[in-house]
Amino acid sequence: MAVSVKSQKVGLQMATEEHTILVNKGFTEDFMNSYEDILNFVEEENIKFIRLAFFDVFGKQKNIAIMPDELKRAFTEGITFDASSIDGFGSEVRSDLFLRPDPTTMSIVPWRPLDGRVAKMFCDIEYPDGRIYEKDPRYILKQAVRKAAEFGIRVNFGAEVEFYIFKRDENGDKTRIPQDDASYMDIAPADHGENIRRDISFALVDMGIRPEASHHEMGPGQNEVDFRYSDALTAADNTATFKWVVKSIANSDGVWADFSPKPLADQPGNGMHINFSVESQDGLDHSPAFMAGILDHIREITLFLNPIRESYERLGEMKAPAYVSWSEQNRSQLIRIPATRSGIKRMELRSPDPMCNPYLAYALLIYAGLDGIERKLQPMQPLDINLFQASPEVIDTLKRLPQSFAEAVQLAESSEFVKRVLPEDYLRSYAEQAL
Repeated sequence: MAVSVKSQKVGLQMATEEHTILVNKGFTEDFMNSYEDILNFVEEENIKFIRLAFFDVFGKQKNIAIMPDELKRAFTEGITFDASSIDGFGSEVRSDLFLRPDPTTMSIVPWRPLDGRVAKMFCDIEYPDGRIYEKDPRYILKQAVRKAAEFGIRVNFGAEVEFYIFKRDENGDKTRIPQDDASYMDIAPADHGENIRRDISFALVDMGIRPEASHHEMGPGQNEVDFRYSDALTAADNTATFKWVVKSIANSDGVWADFSPKPLADQPGNGMHINFSVESQDGLDHSPAFMAGILDHIREITLFLNPIRESYERLGEMKAPAYVSWSEQNRSQLIRIPATRSGIKRMELRSPDPMCNPYLAYALLIYAGLDGIERKLQPMQPLDINLFQASPEVIDTLKRLPQSFAEAVQLAESSEFVKRVLPEDYLRSYAEQAL
Protein backbone atom coordinates (compact mmCIF):
# COMPACT_ATOMS: atom_id res chain seq x y z
CA MET A 1 0.00 0.00 0.00
CA ALA A 2 1.35 3.44 -0.91
CA VAL A 3 2.17 5.77 1.95
CA SER A 4 -0.67 8.15 2.91
CA VAL A 5 0.17 11.79 3.40
CA LYS A 6 -0.94 12.06 7.02
CA SER A 7 0.70 15.46 7.35
CA GLN A 8 -1.63 17.04 4.81
CA LYS A 9 -4.49 18.48 6.88
CA VAL A 10 -7.83 19.85 5.85
CA GLY A 11 -7.76 23.52 6.72
CA LEU A 12 -9.72 26.65 6.10
CA GLN A 13 -13.23 26.42 4.65
CA MET A 14 -13.26 28.97 1.92
CA ALA A 15 -16.00 30.36 -0.32
CA THR A 16 -15.40 31.30 -3.94
CA GLU A 17 -17.79 32.70 -6.53
CA GLU A 18 -18.23 29.26 -8.02
CA HIS A 19 -18.35 26.98 -5.01
CA THR A 20 -17.26 26.32 -1.45
CA ILE A 21 -14.54 23.76 -0.78
CA LEU A 22 -12.26 22.58 1.95
CA VAL A 23 -8.73 23.48 0.99
CA ASN A 24 -5.41 22.31 2.31
CA LYS A 25 -2.78 24.10 4.37
CA GLY A 26 -5.01 27.05 5.30
CA PHE A 27 -4.78 28.73 1.87
CA THR A 28 -5.84 32.38 1.73
CA GLU A 29 -7.80 34.03 -1.07
CA ASP A 30 -4.64 35.79 -2.27
CA PHE A 31 -2.91 32.41 -2.37
CA MET A 32 -5.61 30.98 -4.59
CA ASN A 33 -5.27 33.85 -7.05
CA SER A 34 -1.48 33.84 -7.22
CA TYR A 35 0.51 31.25 -9.09
CA GLU A 36 3.62 32.53 -7.32
CA ASP A 37 2.21 31.38 -4.00
CA ILE A 38 1.18 28.08 -5.54
CA LEU A 39 4.73 27.68 -6.81
CA ASN A 40 5.98 28.27 -3.27
CA PHE A 41 3.59 25.66 -1.95
CA VAL A 42 4.74 23.19 -4.60
CA GLU A 43 8.35 23.76 -3.59
CA GLU A 44 7.64 23.53 0.16
CA GLU A 45 5.75 20.25 -0.25
CA ASN A 46 8.35 18.72 -2.59
CA ILE A 47 5.79 18.34 -5.39
CA LYS A 48 7.45 17.20 -8.60
CA PHE A 49 4.45 16.49 -10.84
CA ILE A 50 1.14 18.30 -11.21
CA ARG A 51 -1.72 16.49 -12.89
CA LEU A 52 -3.98 18.84 -14.87
CA ALA A 53 -7.25 16.93 -15.02
CA PHE A 54 -10.41 17.35 -17.09
CA PHE A 55 -13.28 15.18 -18.33
CA ASP A 56 -14.69 13.97 -21.63
CA VAL A 57 -18.43 13.97 -22.38
CA PHE A 58 -18.88 10.63 -20.59
CA GLY A 59 -17.18 11.84 -17.42
CA LYS A 60 -14.01 9.87 -17.99
CA GLN A 61 -11.11 11.67 -16.35
CA LYS A 62 -8.19 12.71 -18.54
CA ASN A 63 -5.01 14.45 -17.50
CA ILE A 64 -1.67 15.76 -18.58
CA ALA A 65 1.20 15.93 -16.07
CA ILE A 66 3.50 18.92 -15.96
CA MET A 67 6.61 19.79 -13.95
CA PRO A 68 6.58 22.70 -11.49
CA ASP A 69 8.48 25.01 -13.83
CA GLU A 70 5.53 24.78 -16.27
CA LEU A 71 2.97 26.05 -13.73
CA LYS A 72 3.44 29.70 -14.65
CA ARG A 73 2.67 28.92 -18.28
CA ALA A 74 -0.32 26.82 -17.24
CA PHE A 75 -1.85 29.74 -15.32
CA THR A 76 -0.96 32.53 -17.74
CA GLU A 77 -1.32 30.81 -21.13
CA GLY A 78 -2.81 27.38 -20.52
CA ILE A 79 -1.55 23.97 -21.61
CA THR A 80 -2.66 22.84 -25.05
CA PHE A 81 -4.06 19.41 -25.96
CA ASP A 82 -5.60 17.66 -28.96
CA ALA A 83 -9.39 17.95 -28.56
CA SER A 84 -10.06 15.66 -31.52
CA SER A 85 -8.77 12.74 -29.47
CA ILE A 86 -11.32 13.35 -26.67
CA ASP A 87 -14.80 11.82 -26.99
CA GLY A 88 -17.34 14.45 -28.01
CA PHE A 89 -14.88 17.35 -28.22
CA GLY A 90 -14.66 17.79 -31.98
CA SER A 91 -12.84 16.88 -35.18
CA GLU A 92 -9.28 17.25 -36.37
CA VAL A 93 -10.05 20.69 -37.83
CA ARG A 94 -9.09 23.45 -35.37
CA SER A 95 -8.61 20.84 -32.66
CA ASP A 96 -6.33 22.78 -30.28
CA LEU A 97 -7.80 23.57 -26.87
CA PHE A 98 -6.14 24.84 -23.69
CA LEU A 99 -6.30 23.70 -20.07
CA ARG A 100 -6.22 26.43 -17.44
CA PRO A 101 -5.95 25.09 -13.86
CA ASP A 102 -8.62 25.87 -11.26
CA PRO A 103 -6.40 26.53 -8.20
CA THR A 104 -9.28 26.01 -5.76
CA THR A 105 -9.18 22.30 -6.64
CA MET A 106 -5.50 21.74 -5.85
CA SER A 107 -4.67 18.82 -3.57
CA ILE A 108 -1.82 16.38 -3.05
CA VAL A 109 -2.34 12.81 -4.26
CA PRO A 110 -1.86 10.97 -0.95
CA TRP A 111 -1.02 7.49 -2.20
CA ARG A 112 2.01 8.66 -4.17
CA PRO A 113 5.51 8.69 -2.53
CA LEU A 114 6.49 11.48 -0.14
CA ASP A 115 9.74 11.94 -2.04
CA GLY A 116 8.59 13.73 -5.15
CA ARG A 117 4.92 14.21 -4.44
CA VAL A 118 2.15 14.44 -7.03
CA ALA A 119 -0.62 17.05 -6.90
CA LYS A 120 -3.71 17.49 -9.04
CA MET A 121 -5.92 20.34 -10.16
CA PHE A 122 -9.07 20.23 -12.22
CA CYS A 123 -9.01 22.58 -15.20
CA ASP A 124 -11.24 24.90 -17.17
CA ILE A 125 -11.05 24.41 -20.93
CA GLU A 126 -10.60 27.30 -23.35
CA TYR A 127 -10.39 28.00 -27.06
CA PRO A 128 -7.10 29.47 -28.33
CA ASP A 129 -8.67 32.96 -28.24
CA GLY A 130 -9.49 32.58 -24.53
CA ARG A 131 -13.21 31.87 -24.84
CA ILE A 132 -14.59 29.17 -22.54
CA TYR A 133 -15.10 25.84 -24.29
CA GLU A 134 -18.85 25.27 -24.06
CA LYS A 135 -18.66 21.46 -24.26
CA ASP A 136 -16.60 21.12 -21.08
CA PRO A 137 -18.87 19.21 -18.64
CA ARG A 138 -17.62 21.27 -15.67
CA TYR A 139 -18.60 24.42 -17.57
CA ILE A 140 -22.04 22.98 -18.35
CA LEU A 141 -22.58 22.43 -14.63
CA LYS A 142 -21.31 25.93 -13.81
CA GLN A 143 -23.86 27.34 -16.23
CA ALA A 144 -26.63 25.35 -14.54
CA VAL A 145 -25.52 26.70 -11.15
CA ARG A 146 -25.59 30.26 -12.52
CA LYS A 147 -29.08 29.69 -13.91
CA ALA A 148 -30.26 28.46 -10.52
CA ALA A 149 -28.76 31.58 -8.91
CA GLU A 150 -30.89 33.72 -11.26
CA PHE A 151 -33.91 31.96 -9.73
CA GLY A 152 -32.57 32.66 -6.24
CA ILE A 153 -31.97 28.92 -5.87
CA ARG A 154 -28.99 26.92 -4.63
CA VAL A 155 -29.05 23.13 -5.01
CA ASN A 156 -26.87 20.95 -2.78
CA PHE A 157 -25.91 17.41 -3.75
CA GLY A 158 -24.51 14.36 -2.03
CA ALA A 159 -23.83 11.01 -3.72
CA GLU A 160 -24.04 7.46 -2.43
CA VAL A 161 -21.75 5.50 -4.75
CA GLU A 162 -21.69 1.69 -4.80
CA PHE A 163 -18.90 -0.46 -6.20
CA TYR A 164 -17.73 -4.08 -6.22
CA ILE A 165 -14.26 -5.24 -5.23
CA PHE A 166 -13.09 -8.24 -7.25
CA LYS A 167 -9.95 -10.36 -6.95
CA ARG A 168 -7.14 -10.65 -9.47
CA ASP A 169 -5.69 -13.98 -10.56
CA GLU A 170 -2.09 -15.16 -10.10
CA ASN A 171 -1.09 -13.20 -13.24
CA GLY A 172 -2.65 -10.00 -11.96
CA ASP A 173 -5.51 -10.16 -14.44
CA LYS A 174 -9.02 -9.12 -13.42
CA THR A 175 -11.54 -11.77 -12.34
CA ARG A 176 -15.22 -11.66 -11.40
CA ILE A 177 -14.57 -13.35 -8.06
CA PRO A 178 -15.83 -11.04 -5.28
CA GLN A 179 -13.43 -10.10 -2.50
CA ASP A 180 -15.83 -11.63 0.07
CA ASP A 181 -19.23 -13.25 0.57
CA ALA A 182 -20.52 -10.67 3.05
CA SER A 183 -23.87 -8.87 2.84
CA TYR A 184 -25.44 -5.59 3.93
CA MET A 185 -23.51 -3.89 6.76
CA ASP A 186 -21.71 -7.09 7.76
CA ILE A 187 -18.48 -6.77 9.72
CA ALA A 188 -15.11 -8.53 9.67
CA PRO A 189 -14.15 -11.29 9.34
CA ALA A 190 -17.02 -11.79 6.86
CA ASP A 191 -16.47 -8.31 5.44
CA HIS A 192 -13.07 -8.09 3.73
CA GLY A 193 -13.64 -4.50 2.67
CA GLU A 194 -13.11 -2.76 6.01
CA ASN A 195 -9.44 -1.96 5.42
CA ILE A 196 -9.88 -0.74 1.88
CA ARG A 197 -12.84 1.48 2.85
CA ARG A 198 -10.73 2.90 5.68
CA ASP A 199 -7.83 3.65 3.30
CA ILE A 200 -10.25 5.23 0.84
CA SER A 201 -11.75 7.42 3.56
CA PHE A 202 -8.32 8.53 4.81
CA ALA A 203 -7.24 9.40 1.26
CA LEU A 204 -10.41 11.42 0.69
CA VAL A 205 -9.87 13.38 3.90
CA ASP A 206 -6.26 14.04 2.89
CA MET A 207 -7.58 15.46 -0.39
CA GLY A 208 -10.09 17.75 1.33
CA ILE A 209 -13.19 15.57 0.84
CA ARG A 210 -15.36 14.62 3.79
CA PRO A 211 -16.93 11.14 3.63
CA GLU A 212 -19.96 10.73 5.89
CA ALA A 213 -20.16 6.94 6.17
CA SER A 214 -18.96 3.71 4.58
CA HIS A 215 -20.20 0.13 4.82
CA HIS A 216 -20.56 -3.19 3.07
CA GLU A 217 -23.48 -3.31 0.66
CA MET A 218 -25.88 -6.15 -0.21
CA GLY A 219 -23.82 -7.92 -2.86
CA PRO A 220 -20.72 -10.07 -2.20
CA GLY A 221 -17.71 -7.76 -2.34
CA GLN A 222 -19.99 -4.74 -2.77
CA ASN A 223 -19.23 -1.53 -0.88
CA GLU A 224 -20.57 1.98 -0.47
CA VAL A 225 -19.11 5.31 0.64
CA ASP A 226 -21.38 8.33 1.20
CA PHE A 227 -20.42 12.01 1.05
CA ARG A 228 -21.55 14.98 3.03
CA TYR A 229 -23.67 17.26 0.86
CA SER A 230 -22.12 20.31 -0.81
CA ASP A 231 -22.78 22.71 -3.67
CA ALA A 232 -23.17 21.21 -7.11
CA LEU A 233 -19.68 21.81 -8.52
CA THR A 234 -17.89 20.66 -5.38
CA ALA A 235 -20.15 17.59 -5.22
CA ALA A 236 -19.35 16.66 -8.83
CA ASP A 237 -15.61 17.22 -8.30
CA ASN A 238 -15.80 15.03 -5.18
CA THR A 239 -17.67 12.25 -6.97
CA ALA A 240 -15.18 12.20 -9.83
CA THR A 241 -12.24 12.25 -7.39
CA PHE A 242 -13.83 9.47 -5.35
CA LYS A 243 -14.00 7.06 -8.27
CA TRP A 244 -10.35 7.75 -9.09
CA VAL A 245 -9.32 7.24 -5.45
CA VAL A 246 -11.22 3.93 -5.17
CA LYS A 247 -9.72 2.50 -8.35
CA SER A 248 -6.20 3.62 -7.40
CA ILE A 249 -6.29 2.23 -3.86
CA ALA A 250 -7.91 -1.02 -4.95
CA ASN A 251 -5.16 -1.46 -7.53
CA SER A 252 -2.52 -0.84 -4.84
CA ASP A 253 -4.13 -3.56 -2.72
CA GLY A 254 -3.92 -6.12 -5.53
CA VAL A 255 -7.66 -6.12 -6.26
CA TRP A 256 -9.81 -4.05 -8.61
CA ALA A 257 -12.91 -1.89 -8.24
CA ASP A 258 -15.87 -2.18 -10.58
CA PHE A 259 -18.40 0.68 -10.79
CA SER A 260 -20.40 -0.85 -13.65
CA PRO A 261 -24.16 -1.03 -13.06
CA LYS A 262 -24.57 -4.83 -13.14
CA PRO A 263 -21.25 -6.67 -12.63
CA LEU A 264 -22.92 -9.92 -11.50
CA ALA A 265 -26.15 -11.04 -13.14
CA ASP A 266 -27.64 -12.63 -10.01
CA GLN A 267 -26.60 -9.92 -7.54
CA PRO A 268 -27.61 -6.31 -6.83
CA GLY A 269 -26.32 -3.73 -9.27
CA ASN A 270 -24.27 -0.64 -8.47
CA GLY A 271 -26.30 2.50 -8.00
CA MET A 272 -25.28 6.11 -7.54
CA HIS A 273 -28.11 7.47 -5.45
CA ILE A 274 -28.16 11.26 -5.74
CA ASN A 275 -29.38 13.20 -2.71
CA PHE A 276 -30.32 16.82 -3.30
CA SER A 277 -31.89 19.70 -1.42
CA VAL A 278 -33.09 23.11 -2.53
CA GLU A 279 -32.31 26.39 -0.76
CA SER A 280 -34.09 29.57 -1.84
CA GLN A 281 -33.48 33.24 -1.14
CA ASP A 282 -37.21 33.96 -0.83
CA GLY A 283 -37.58 31.52 2.05
CA LEU A 284 -40.28 29.52 0.28
CA ASP A 285 -40.18 25.74 -0.12
CA HIS A 286 -39.63 25.13 -3.82
CA SER A 287 -38.78 21.45 -3.29
CA PRO A 288 -42.15 20.07 -4.54
CA ALA A 289 -41.97 21.98 -7.83
CA PHE A 290 -38.27 21.16 -8.23
CA MET A 291 -38.97 17.46 -7.70
CA ALA A 292 -41.95 17.65 -10.06
CA GLY A 293 -39.69 19.01 -12.79
CA ILE A 294 -37.33 16.09 -12.36
CA LEU A 295 -40.19 13.59 -12.43
CA ASP A 296 -41.52 15.27 -15.57
CA HIS A 297 -38.19 15.09 -17.43
CA ILE A 298 -36.66 11.93 -15.95
CA ARG A 299 -37.46 9.61 -18.85
CA GLU A 300 -35.83 11.87 -21.45
CA ILE A 301 -32.65 12.42 -19.40
CA THR A 302 -32.23 8.77 -18.34
CA LEU A 303 -29.76 8.22 -21.18
CA PHE A 304 -27.30 10.48 -19.36
CA LEU A 305 -27.99 9.09 -15.88
CA ASN A 306 -27.74 5.48 -17.08
CA PRO A 307 -25.38 5.78 -20.04
CA ILE A 308 -24.48 2.21 -21.07
CA ARG A 309 -26.41 -0.86 -22.21
CA GLU A 310 -25.69 -2.68 -18.95
CA SER A 311 -27.46 0.12 -17.07
CA TYR A 312 -30.82 -1.27 -18.19
CA GLU A 313 -30.08 -4.68 -16.73
CA ARG A 314 -30.06 -3.02 -13.30
CA LEU A 315 -33.20 -0.86 -13.48
CA GLY A 316 -36.22 -2.64 -12.04
CA GLU A 317 -34.12 -5.27 -10.29
CA MET A 318 -33.20 -5.65 -6.59
CA LYS A 319 -34.29 -2.22 -5.27
CA ALA A 320 -33.41 -0.33 -8.45
CA PRO A 321 -36.51 1.63 -9.60
CA ALA A 322 -38.42 1.04 -12.81
CA TYR A 323 -41.29 3.54 -12.61
CA VAL A 324 -41.77 7.29 -12.30
CA SER A 325 -43.07 7.69 -8.75
CA TRP A 326 -42.17 9.02 -5.32
CA SER A 327 -42.98 8.73 -1.63
CA GLU A 328 -41.42 9.14 1.78
CA GLN A 329 -38.77 6.64 2.91
CA ASN A 330 -39.90 4.02 0.34
CA ARG A 331 -36.93 2.37 -1.41
CA SER A 332 -39.07 0.93 -4.20
CA GLN A 333 -39.70 4.42 -5.61
CA LEU A 334 -37.75 6.50 -8.11
CA ILE A 335 -37.53 9.39 -5.65
CA ARG A 336 -37.86 8.93 -1.93
CA ILE A 337 -37.87 11.50 0.86
CA PRO A 338 -35.55 10.08 3.53
CA ALA A 339 -36.52 10.33 7.18
CA THR A 340 -34.50 12.88 9.12
CA ARG A 341 -34.24 14.32 12.61
CA SER A 342 -32.38 17.43 11.53
CA GLY A 343 -35.28 19.24 9.86
CA ILE A 344 -33.35 19.44 6.57
CA LYS A 345 -35.56 18.19 3.75
CA ARG A 346 -33.76 16.26 1.05
CA MET A 347 -34.74 14.07 -1.87
CA GLU A 348 -33.01 10.94 -3.09
CA LEU A 349 -33.04 9.97 -6.78
CA ARG A 350 -32.38 6.23 -6.98
CA SER A 351 -32.13 5.50 -10.71
CA PRO A 352 -28.63 6.80 -11.68
CA ASP A 353 -25.63 4.49 -11.74
CA PRO A 354 -21.90 5.25 -11.25
CA MET A 355 -21.15 5.20 -14.98
CA CYS A 356 -22.87 8.56 -15.40
CA ASN A 357 -20.94 11.80 -15.76
CA PRO A 358 -21.65 13.56 -12.43
CA TYR A 359 -21.22 17.02 -13.93
CA LEU A 360 -23.81 16.24 -16.56
CA ALA A 361 -26.13 14.46 -14.11
CA TYR A 362 -26.19 17.33 -11.63
CA ALA A 363 -26.61 19.92 -14.40
CA LEU A 364 -29.57 18.09 -15.91
CA LEU A 365 -31.24 17.69 -12.53
CA ILE A 366 -30.83 21.40 -11.83
CA TYR A 367 -32.27 22.40 -15.20
CA ALA A 368 -35.18 19.94 -14.83
CA GLY A 369 -35.94 21.18 -11.33
CA LEU A 370 -35.81 24.83 -12.39
CA ASP A 371 -38.21 24.03 -15.22
CA GLY A 372 -40.58 22.60 -12.62
CA ILE A 373 -40.33 25.80 -10.56
CA GLU A 374 -40.80 28.03 -13.62
CA ARG A 375 -43.88 26.08 -14.76
CA LYS A 376 -45.21 25.78 -11.18
CA LEU A 377 -45.47 22.01 -11.49
CA GLN A 378 -46.69 19.83 -8.64
CA PRO A 379 -45.69 16.18 -8.20
CA MET A 380 -48.20 13.38 -8.53
CA GLN A 381 -49.58 11.90 -5.34
CA PRO A 382 -47.06 9.85 -3.33
CA LEU A 383 -47.31 6.12 -3.84
CA ASP A 384 -46.93 4.53 -0.41
CA ILE A 385 -46.73 0.92 -1.56
CA ASN A 386 -44.01 -1.55 -2.44
CA LEU A 387 -43.80 -1.29 -6.21
CA PHE A 388 -41.84 -4.54 -6.44
CA GLN A 389 -44.99 -6.30 -5.17
CA ALA A 390 -47.64 -4.03 -6.68
CA SER A 391 -50.56 -5.35 -8.71
CA PRO A 392 -50.82 -4.81 -12.47
CA GLU A 393 -53.70 -2.40 -11.85
CA VAL A 394 -51.30 -0.07 -10.00
CA ILE A 395 -48.34 -0.57 -12.33
CA ASP A 396 -50.41 0.16 -15.43
CA THR A 397 -51.12 3.69 -14.18
CA LEU A 398 -47.44 4.63 -13.98
CA LYS A 399 -44.95 5.86 -16.54
CA ARG A 400 -41.98 3.54 -16.84
CA LEU A 401 -38.32 4.42 -17.09
CA PRO A 402 -36.70 3.35 -20.39
CA GLN A 403 -36.33 -0.42 -20.47
CA SER A 404 -33.42 -0.46 -22.91
CA PHE A 405 -30.54 1.68 -24.04
CA ALA A 406 -32.21 2.12 -27.44
CA GLU A 407 -35.40 3.42 -25.83
CA ALA A 408 -33.41 5.85 -23.70
CA VAL A 409 -31.68 7.17 -26.84
CA GLN A 410 -35.03 7.60 -28.60
CA LEU A 411 -36.51 9.56 -25.69
CA ALA A 412 -33.44 11.83 -25.46
CA GLU A 413 -33.36 12.45 -29.23
CA SER A 414 -37.03 13.49 -29.22
CA SER A 415 -36.63 15.78 -26.20
CA GLU A 416 -36.74 19.54 -26.75
CA PHE A 417 -35.57 19.94 -23.16
CA VAL A 418 -32.36 17.95 -23.79
CA LYS A 419 -31.68 19.86 -27.01
CA ARG A 420 -32.13 23.14 -25.16
CA VAL A 421 -29.74 22.49 -22.27
CA LEU A 422 -27.00 20.26 -23.77
CA PRO A 423 -24.64 20.77 -26.72
CA GLU A 424 -25.72 18.84 -29.80
CA ASP A 425 -22.48 16.82 -29.80
CA TYR A 426 -23.32 15.40 -26.38
CA LEU A 427 -26.53 13.80 -27.57
CA ARG A 428 -24.77 12.52 -30.69
CA SER A 429 -21.90 11.02 -28.67
CA TYR A 430 -24.22 9.19 -26.28
CA ALA A 431 -26.53 7.99 -29.05
CA GLU A 432 -23.62 6.63 -31.11
CA GLN A 433 -22.98 4.07 -28.39
CA ALA A 434 -26.14 2.32 -29.61
CA LEU A 435 -24.58 1.64 -33.02
